[in-house]
Amino acid sequence: MTAKSEQDAEIENLWRTYLTTGELEQERRQRRLFRMLPGTPRCNNCYAPFQGTGGRIVRLVYGKRPSNLNPQLCNICEEFARQYQGGAEIELSLLFADVRGSTALAEGMSPTEYSQVINRFYEAATHVMIHTNALIDKIIGDQVAGMYVPGFAGTDHARRAIEAAQEIMRVTGHGGPDEPWISLGAGVHTGTAFVGSIRSGEGTADITVLGDAPNTAARLSTSAGRGEILISEAAIVAAGLPIDNLEKQVLELKGKSAPVSVYVLTNYSALASQAA
Repeated sequence: MTAKSEQDAEIENLWRTYLTTGELEQERRQRRLFRMLPGTPRCNNCYAPFQGTGGRIVRLVYGKRPSNLNPQLCNICEEFARQYQGGAEIELSLLFADVRGSTALAEGMSPTEYSQVINRFYEAATHVMIHTNALIDKIIGDQVAGMYVPGFAGTDHARRAIEAAQEIMRVTGHGGPDEPWISLGAGVHTGTAFVGSIRSGEGTADITVLGDAPNTAARLSTSAGRGEILISEAAIVAAGLPIDNLEKQVLELKGKSAPVSVYVLTNYSALASQAA
């Protein structure tokens, strides 16, 4: 094995450990100190305070601040991505949520009014994802995507992604007595994907997810009807959730060579209550 291949293997192992356990050696050493520092809120992982006297100390000494991927975590994710170019293949769950009828919606209001509605959707969806320990992968146009990585979302990441999809539907008014204030479709899928650092020509680095799994989740989201959550069979099995009252479909998704089995969820409390 060459020196470069040894280095690549070491970096891949670091990424896999970080993504599956949420642990880095440097954070383990810092945790005890950070716990003693005053200030809230804190990083859910290393306990670094973000505000108060402790927050000022960790910003000045350690460069710690809330992550762009999830403000309940510190920016060790971004620093790790800058330091270690690469990634690892892991199993994770993905949640995509899309606005339905966005063209007609934009046509019926001013650009400013439309931007306000879309920003409200962004805030509602990302709030749910953040508080279910997702990493926000993308906010593009009328779509939001979250990564439920085992190291941060836990081993029950599939269940968390499904429950987050249900909550996003509820907070946007789906399933209530009135029409939703914005119409959505969502897709949840569990599978293996490459998660790692993608570097631009300007030297900036970002963490993203690549492979068939995110493509499948995105296709499920765009295929979902108004108010529908399409959950892949892989995600349902990984979450260990009941399927007795769910409609099963076999879909031909754009770009996929084989059909995908999915379950259609339109009752946004059914699975959570049955699983409790």
